[in-house]
Amino acid sequence: MASRIPSLDTEVIVTGVSPSRRRRQLRKTTESYSFLAPTLALLLVLMIVPIVMVVGYSFQDNVILGKSGEFVGIANYVAILTDAGFWRATSNTVIFTVTSVAAHLVLGLGFAMMLNSKLIGAFPRAIFRGLYVLPWLFTVAVIAVLWRMLLAPNGVINFLLNSDIEWLASPQLALGTVTFINIWAGYPFFMVSLLAGLQGIPGDLYEAATVDGASPTQRFWNVTIPQLRPIIVSLLLLDMIWTSQQFALIWMTTGGGPIDVTEVLSTFTYKLAFAKYDFSSAATSAVLVLLMSMVLAIFYVRHQKARD
Repeated sequence: MASRIPSLDTEVIVTGVSPSRRRRQLRKTTESYSFLAPTLALLLVLMIVPIVMVVGYSFQDNVILGKSGEFVGIANYVAILTDAGFWRATSNTVIFTVTSVAAHLVLGLGFAMMLNSKLIGAFPRAIFRGLYVLPWLFTVAVIAVLWRMLLAPNGVINFLLNSDIEWLASPQLALGTVTFINIWAGYPFFMVSLLAGLQGIPGDLYEAATVDGASPTQRFWNVTIPQLRPIIVSLLLLDMIWTSQQFALIWMTTGGGPIDVTEVLSTFTYKLAFAKYDFSSAATSAVLVLLMSMVLAIFYVRHQKARD
């Protein structure tokens, strides 16, 4: 049996003296933080400093455009929280987010179960998989241009419906239309993730449920959903965070209009900063959005810890 050769410390080899336990611990800690230092420096410069600056701006007036800001306490928060436009944007954000996330889940789960079904052959399944993933391959700019052309008064959709509806310019239809476009663009993420989860469910569970006389509906609710629950909860929380921060799609399709009916918190904050040049109010709105996102992030982290 080969004897184990103990590894020698470099300092012992060079100096011939074994370092004390405290010295070894100090050197180990220093090495660990040295490896982390580049990442910590990037986090500090790219995340911590900007967030602290924005929070500081939210308590000041006449920032960025003036030579020095004036401390106004919570006056900016009172002004934003009593602004009807902020609450209209919040309401639109909630409607846009909840509808999109619910539709993403239903469509993603439905298509994933269809692609996982043995009733469809391998070749048709590959074709459907490519078609269903297609929206995910487009950038937001391509999606916005594509749907603006399709939904134009003289576009394909109105031609097929024999109508001249202003889908993105009508105050009654604009929010629903933008939500539909976001649903179309986002369901493949759910479909791909849930398909991977379905393929990981042991077939023995379905066989045991079938032997016990469970119907397809009972197998779905008592086998499929419990097995997918960790994935579904993670997807829902992540999608709520991403969708509530959606900016590019809305900005490139409606710009928050018409008459603010598609105004969401991201476009509301952007307009405060770069249309009205009110950076103090924009910083205040951004801090409030950050706090709302942190609530969702806390739920996500707690779910991940419970899952681990």
